[in-house]
Amino acid sequence: MATSGGNYRNGTHKSSMKVDRSLSLNSNPKPSVKSKSLPSSGPRRNSTGSLAGGAAKDNAEVPGRVRVAVRLRPRNAEELVADADFADCVELQPELKRLKLRKNNWDSDTYEFDEVLTEFASQKRVYEVVAKPVVESVLDGYNGTIMAYGQTGTGKTYTLGRLGEEDTAARGIMVRAMEDILADVSFETDSVSVSYLQAPYTYMQLYMETIQDLLDPANDNIPIVEDPKTGDVSVPGASLVKIRDQQSFLELLRLGEAHRFAANTKLNTESSRSHAILMVQVKRAVKERDSAFSSENGISSQMKTLKPPIVRKGKLVVVDLAGSERIDKSGSEGHTLDEAKSINLSLSALGKCINALAENSAHVPVRDSKLTRLLKDSFGGTARTSLVITIGPSPRHRGETASTIMFGQRAMKVENMLKLKEEFDYKSLSRRLDIQLDKLIAEHERQQKAFEDEIERINIEAQNRISEFERNHADALEKERLKYQKDYMESIKKLEEQLVKNQQKNGSEKVPVGLKDDGSALTSNTKSSKLSAVEEVAELKKLLQKESLLRKAAEEEINNLKSQIAQWKRSEASGNSEILKLRKILADEASQKEKLEGEIGILQSQLLQLSFDADETRRRLDRGGSGKVPGGLESLMSQVKHHQQDSGNGGTGEKASIAKLFEQVGLQKILSLLEAEDSDVRIHAVKVVANLAAEGESMAKCLGLPSCLSLAALELEMNQEKIVQAGGLTSLLMLLRSSEDETIHRVAAGAIANLAMNETNQELIMSQGGIGLLSMTAANAEDPQTLRMVAGAIANLCGNDKLQMKLRDEGGIKALLGMVRCRHPDVLAQVARGIANFAKCESRASTQGTKTGRSLLIEDGALSWIVQNANNEASPIRRHIELALCHLSQHEANAKDMISGGALWELVRISRDCAREDIRTLAHRTLTSSPTFQAEMRRLRIDY
Repeated sequence: MATSGGNYRNGTHKSSMKVDRSLSLNSNPKPSVKSKSLPSSGPRRNSTGSLAGGAAKDNAEVPGRVRVAVRLRPRNAEELVADADFADCVELQPELKRLKLRKNNWDSDTYEFDEVLTEFASQKRVYEVVAKPVVESVLDGYNGTIMAYGQTGTGKTYTLGRLGEEDTAARGIMVRAMEDILADVSFETDSVSVSYLQAPYTYMQLYMETIQDLLDPANDNIPIVEDPKTGDVSVPGASLVKIRDQQSFLELLRLGEAHRFAANTKLNTESSRSHAILMVQVKRAVKERDSAFSSENGISSQMKTLKPPIVRKGKLVVVDLAGSERIDKSGSEGHTLDEAKSINLSLSALGKCINALAENSAHVPVRDSKLTRLLKDSFGGTARTSLVITIGPSPRHRGETASTIMFGQRAMKVENMLKLKEEFDYKSLSRRLDIQLDKLIAEHERQQKAFEDEIERINIEAQNRISEFERNHADALEKERLKYQKDYMESIKKLEEQLVKNQQKNGSEKVPVGLKDDGSALTSNTKSSKLSAVEEVAELKKLLQKESLLRKAAEEEINNLKSQIAQWKRSEASGNSEILKLRKILADEASQKEKLEGEIGILQSQLLQLSFDADETRRRLDRGGSGKVPGGLESLMSQVKHHQQDSGNGGTGEKASIAKLFEQVGLQKILSLLEAEDSDVRIHAVKVVANLAAEGESMAKCLGLPSCLSLAALELEMNQEKIVQAGGLTSLLMLLRSSEDETIHRVAAGAIANLAMNETNQELIMSQGGIGLLSMTAANAEDPQTLRMVAGAIANLCGNDKLQMKLRDEGGIKALLGMVRCRHPDVLAQVARGIANFAKCESRASTQGTKTGRSLLIEDGALSWIVQNANNEASPIRRHIELALCHLSQHEANAKDMISGGALWELVRISRDCAREDIRTLAHRTLTSSPTFQAEMRRLRIDY
């Protein structure tokens, strides 16, 4: 240890270290024993007293004993003077991992530990032997705990929380652990989150422990939530900060240390007066071949792409316990004395739990302190735990040193069962499939658009070429026709001229007087004229043949052009058919997507129903059977089961089965079964009453009403009136008060919710103390479906204008707000509906002038939750919250509170971005009509 003295505080240094991942989960050092007669601790399997509470095993569990190291603080300045003539009360043998505690000069006790660290041990060695195996386990997906225990002033905070700002070698376990974690994770796929808490014990909380957020001191009463199925303990109200670099983590540690309680005592000038707890949550993506879920063979490539990714969630808890002290030695008085008492009480509760676990006791008093509840997983649970006990050398404090050593010896007997925290990341798979689907749709649209553009281009090009060919052909034909016509006309003209010349020549010639009688001259002239006519005819025939050949060539060219036009038309038709095929494929893909989404919704509902049925079956098995049901009740139960099987068909069959049930059993007998001793009988009877409260036509038929009056609203009202007159409402409320079965609570609350839809029934429920019973049921319930039924009943009561004040005075609003702890979407939707109904009634009363002053919702602290969920992802929750904000803002008395609570920005968003036009219009009208809102928007320069 580099620094002496009991006053260890923090320093800071930023560094980086690569973790050597060579951890073997099955390797546990031998159990530490006292050299006299301390028994060795064997493995503890299926211990009913385990702090882990017997949670169900998701993966294979590995045994791992709590490892304990002892660290000796060097003498401080005061001890160097006061104890100069005395030897140290302890003697360390680190090579043998032993420690000797001197009773006197000639006698001593010897103890063995997993590690023995002398006063010269460096902070790096302390980290490597105590904390590094735990950090490696957390990186592999296990929970881990590192805790320091010892007398005040012996170096616990120095060992764990030293920042090393002045000396990097003095960095404590918290800083070094985060360096290793950040060096090993990849922020592309992994995440690291931090919470920093303290459990202060002040005078005002002498009899009630409180947990304070060191990162947000105003959050000073954080509740502890325990999962009823797995037994895991969490603090959901604490700040959770994501860490991406070492510097931001150091700043958080500085902030937390500045808010931590400390006091000056005789034993330590800066004694920690609270237990500091640092929680680091590491979420890592795992390759399929490295996962515990990847043992199945024969999976097709398509199934592998649809298989959700696997994540491992490890949690590292570093606990800096406040030091134990004796009042006579520390000199504590007044407020510091009260703090010391509370510290010693919590450490005593922790010691009792360690003793019970070490002795394999059937009962572990884990609920005696919030400290032991927070450390439930660390001792006897599923976390790998390392404990470092710090002691001083002074013989004046030998008693405290002996007590610390015995605490460590008992802790070494505690056996944990390490469990890998590995699960499927369905949200990541859903996001990945949505992105892939969007990419495919976009790519398909781009290809379709490109194909359509190409078809259009080809069509236009073909039309242009056809038009060009037709124009060229027409021009060529016209030119040929004109040319042939001109040639023909010239030929005719030449023939005519030749004929005229021949005629003139023949007519002008006369026979001479001395001509011979044989007429030989006339014969020669006639022959020559005949020869010229024959030549002309032959020439005309040649011209006619040439004209015929040209005509045939033109016709062939026209036929070629027509064939080209037909070919282009066929290509256009094939392109159109391809477009139709692509459109059909797109429509098939859209319908397939809708079908898959519907199947996913059905599977989710079936999964939820199976989980509920499993819980109910487990509770029945825990009760060990309900005995034999009497004959009459057995008959009724068989009729009820038969009705439930028929109800799946819906329609007339379900109504007829209800009517038959009325005729055979009778309403009075069904209500009498609500008081039966057998819990199964009561459950079936409550389910029947709940079905009757929601069914109307069967009751109308049993009462003999005409068919024309069998309307749904009339049937429902008459059915519920019959149940209330027969005392059914009183019996249901009595079940909420007397029964401890959560199934009965859930079904009874559902029946009351159905009855609460009637205004007369609402007043009866309130007059019989129903809101108080519903609030009590909500406070004790953990099942989301039970909370949803209770929230639905209170939401129906919130819609009655006459019951506003009474509902608020009897705790209805606080009960609604208390149920948001469940965080189930269905429960939050009912809570939001109740708040919206209450706000609407208040708005109506303010408009009518019957109510003045601030809203009761704002007075009960509902505004902050409303603002936080105004933009919730679930549309039912968001719609009701938006309506509630609009109704609250209509009353000017609420304007200032809504501005200070951040509701103005949500109203502006609603008026612009809300999906429903009526809500947008209501928000816009409210903002424009309120002078306070208008003035604030002008001040903030909001354009509206």
